Amino acid sequence: MIKNSMMYIAKYIAYCGVCSRRKAIEFVKDGRVAVNGKTVTDVTYVVKEGDRVTYNGNFVCLQSFKYIVLNKPKDYITTVSDEKNRKTVMDLISAKTLGRLYPVGRLDRMTTGVLLLTNDGGFAQKLSHPKYEISKIYHVTLNKSFKRNDFEKLLQGVSLEDGVASVDNLAYMENKTKSDLIIELHSGKNRIVRRIFEHLGYDVKKLDRISFAGITKKGLMRGESRFLTDREVEALSPKRG
Repeated sequence: MIKNSMMYIAKYIAYCGVCSRRKAIEFVKDGRVAVNGKTVTDVTYVVKEGDRVTYNGNFVCLQSFKYIVLNKPKDYITTVSDEKNRKTVMDLISAKTLGRLYPVGRLDRMTTGVLLLTNDGGFAQKLSHPKYEISKIYHVTLNKSFKRNDFEKLLQGVSLEDGVASVDNLAYMENKTKSDLIIELHSGKNRIVRRIFEHLGYDVKKLDRISFAGITKKGLMRGESRFLTDREVEALSPKRG
């Protein structure tokens, strides 16, 4: 159980696993949260030891933080729920959890590989924020061999509609064809890897994230997940700022 050392009401609701911090602010303003039987709409309200907090009339309490790495298969949506009733990553890990988890960042439906999930809102926010420059490494399979001159263009940065996209490292995949590459970058922009190669005239046939913030999928088959070790969580904690 996380000790309540006094925190703002929205943060408290998020740490109870109800929703994200942003959503919690909305819920408080909408009058869906009460403390000791009285509706609280002031997001600056500080929850104190002994306060009884309810959301939509149901008592909520702080949860122990959980940190999970999933080897995401294709055809799964990286959301908690989907309005079209498509499969989500939550279908793969629900049996391992007590309470609600949220994906850290996103992978599109056809992208596979490393995805972190947690109920620690602060942890998720820091790992998702661009200013923390979290490293992401992908194995990219293209529809044709990647030309050497395009190799240099990509290392220098390419101009997309939302700004210049640059990579940190780029290499041909060892023991593979010239259409298989390893790419490392820090950008968290939507579909950034696919858009980079499309800009240069290539189609991405397969995209697999093999590392996120140093966490890999080693030992995990597609669809399998595991809890991060204390050492792994500790290694990520400096990035939480």
